[in-house]
Amino acid sequence: MVYTNSGWRPRLVALDIDGTLMGGDGTVPDAVRAAVAGVVAAGVPVVLSTGRGWTGTKPLADLLDLPPGQHVSSNGAVRVSYPPLELLERVTFDPADVVDRVLAEHPEAMVAIEVIGEGFKVNRPFPEGELTGELVQVELGELVAEPVTRVVVRDPNASEDDFLRLAHRLGLQGVSYFIGYTAWLDIAPEGVDKSYGLAGVCRDLGVDPADVLALGDGRNDIEMLRWAGRGVALGEAPEVVRAAADHVTGPFLDGGTAEELRRWF
Repeated sequence: MVYTNSGWRPRLVALDIDGTLMGGDGTVPDAVRAAVAGVVAAGVPVVLSTGRGWTGTKPLADLLDLPPGQHVSSNGAVRVSYPPLELLERVTFDPADVVDRVLAEHPEAMVAIEVIGEGFKVNRPFPEGELTGELVQVELGELVAEPVTRVVVRDPNASEDDFLRLAHRLGLQGVSYFIGYTAWLDIAPEGVDKSYGLAGVCRDLGVDPADVLALGDGRNDIEMLRWAGRGVALGEAPEVVRAAADHVTGPFLDGGTAEELRRWF
C-alpha cells in the first residue's frame, strides 16, 4: 500500500516480536519499552503480530504491560484478546500430507505441532529455548492426527538456503509457508499470514488498514508490511523484506524500532 505523510498518524501499531521488540539475547531494550509505552499512553492499540505461538507471545504482552486488546500469533492462524485470554479465531489445516512430504525430503527434520495455550507436540527434541511452553514428544501418527494451526520444521544442521531449496522442492500447495533466518520452516493454513490476522483485528476495532503502522524484520512479515498503511522493515532485514516495506528504519541494535515509534508518538 502506498504511504503518504499528508497528516497521517497511526491508529493501530502492529509489532513483530523477535528482532523487532526483542533481541537475540531475549531482552527488550529500555528504549523500546519506553517507545511502546508512548504508543499506549496515546490511546493507540498495540497489537503483537508474531510467528510465535500464544505461549511465547503472552510473556511479551505482560512484560510491556499492554492493556486489554487483541494479538496475532502463529503467523496469523491464532487471534486472541488478552487479558483476560479469549480465543477469537483459530484457523487450522490437516498436517498429515505436508509432514509426510517434509520427512520424505528431509528425514532428519524436527517437526513440531502447536497446541494452543500449552506448547507443542514434537517428533524429536528441539534445541533448548527454541520453542515455548510444554513440549511433548509423540509418534508421527499422533503428531498429525488432528487439524492444526501451525507446523514447525527445523534442522539445526542445515542452513537457511537449504530450507529455501527444501520449500522449493516441496512445491507446497494448499498452505502458506515462511522461512526463518535459520533452517526453520513455518507452515500455516492456506491464505493465512500476519496480514490475515491483523485484518480481523481491524474489522473488530473499526480501523482502516491504511491507518496501521507495522514493523517487522523477517520473511514472515512481508505480507503484513505490504498490507499496512505504513510498513516498516528493520535495517538488518533481508533484502526481500526491505523491498516490501514503505520505509526502512535503523537496525534493531541501533534503536531502529524505538526510532520509528518515536516518529509518531
